[in-house]
Amino acid sequence: MPKRIAIFGGSFNPPGLHHRAIVEKLAAAFDEVRVIPCGPRPDKPGTDSIPPVYRATLADLTFGGLERVIVDLSDLEQSAFSRNHQLQTRFEPDGEVWHVVGADLVAGGVDGRSAIQLSWEKGAWLWQNAAFAVLARPGFTLDPGDLPPRCQVFDLAETASSTLIREKLAQGEGVFSLLHPRAHSYIRRYGLYRAPNPGAWARGSLKGLPFSIQCAAENAKAQSWLERLPAGRSLDTADFITVLGGDGTMLRAIREHWRLRRPFFGINAGHLGFLMNAPEEVLARSFPPGDVILRQLPMLYLEVTGRDGKVSTAHGFNDAWLERSTSQSAWLEVRVNGIPRIPKLISDGALVATAAGSTAYARSMGASPLLADTPAWLLVGSNVMEPVHWRSALLSVDSTVEIHNLEPVQRPVQAYVDGLSLGEIVSMRARISRAAAAEVVFCASHDMAEKIAAIQFHRG
Repeated sequence: MPKRIAIFGGSFNPPGLHHRAIVEKLAAAFDEVRVIPCGPRPDKPGTDSIPPVYRATLADLTFGGLERVIVDLSDLEQSAFSRNHQLQTRFEPDGEVWHVVGADLVAGGVDGRSAIQLSWEKGAWLWQNAAFAVLARPGFTLDPGDLPPRCQVFDLAETASSTLIREKLAQGEGVFSLLHPRAHSYIRRYGLYRAPNPGAWARGSLKGLPFSIQCAAENAKAQSWLERLPAGRSLDTADFITVLGGDGTMLRAIREHWRLRRPFFGINAGHLGFLMNAPEEVLARSFPPGDVILRQLPMLYLEVTGRDGKVSTAHGFNDAWLERSTSQSAWLEVRVNGIPRIPKLISDGALVATAAGSTAYARSMGASPLLADTPAWLLVGSNVMEPVHWRSALLSVDSTVEIHNLEPVQRPVQAYVDGLSLGEIVSMRARISRAAAAEVVFCASHDMAEKIAAIQFHRG
């Protein structure tokens, strides 16, 4: 029997417990459930009421961890709205595709007047050839004659809606009973659906919250800290992740666990530790700390093309770069938003970095570090020979950078993201991710902004 895949697309703006109950019901009947929050929709302008990265986080917090459930953020990442016939084509190679629809969309189907048949792209074809999981909500009268040829009906008990949740939030009413607890905390933390522009940081407390521990096994200082902390919990039951080590340990923890959408609290057992908290800061207080600043920091989205023409994607927190693979310098073309800005960059390579990552390799290559909440990112050249005197550029958060190797055979380059090799490539396309972000926590008495100020004004 082929794998049965339920495709559940929607705005999920925000996703509520009623959505989670539907997904749990679907997961009991299908081998796999794909939850797909959509990108911008022409028929629903309110979909963009908050930036997509917040919607992506809420989807992960609400549905993450459910068995046989995959949260697919591709539409949010690409700022796209995949039509059902496109989803049918995409997932058909993996199994038998079932489209999850509300009963209102099949009403009138017996006469060919359903919303699916009349308003969906290739709706008439889908009606006859695709399979549908029809959700019958309380109070809606479903005429069996309206059902598509291949369907299964699921009776629901939930009556809530995302519109109701948004209205209550806008009016300052309580919605705890309508949201997953972690989603509720996240919405409160950043003021979602209450202000035109959500916050990127918030004051809060970790006191009394359960945590998991990620520790650098080879670091003696980190191991000594591990012995002094209370025992951690498993990742799925923790409310935040404690990272013991240096910035490298933090980057590894973010790379492996950012989709859990748990805040990361670092304790420095390395060197500079820009992403970490000083041990003395933590020692002076009880752990977990009670007064902290949580910063939601953006990540990079990368598309790299190998010499074989294959395109692969990756996310990074700090930076991504190209560097020459041989003794010869690299010849690169740099485009920003499709415009050739540097037709021929002769250098050892080029790097892009988030504001949070600007204190790492970008700084060592001569760029000025940015404050963590600066709405910008960096493009930096490495040992630039031409153009003469060019070193770096400041980019807006909606910019896209493309770097092409002009001589991939004679002058090959390797790509890296947060120090992890992506192999030899011919081009890299980078931008700030629309779906990926990581919350990093700092003791309020010595936030990341203070560390960067110390660099800019040459204090210790």
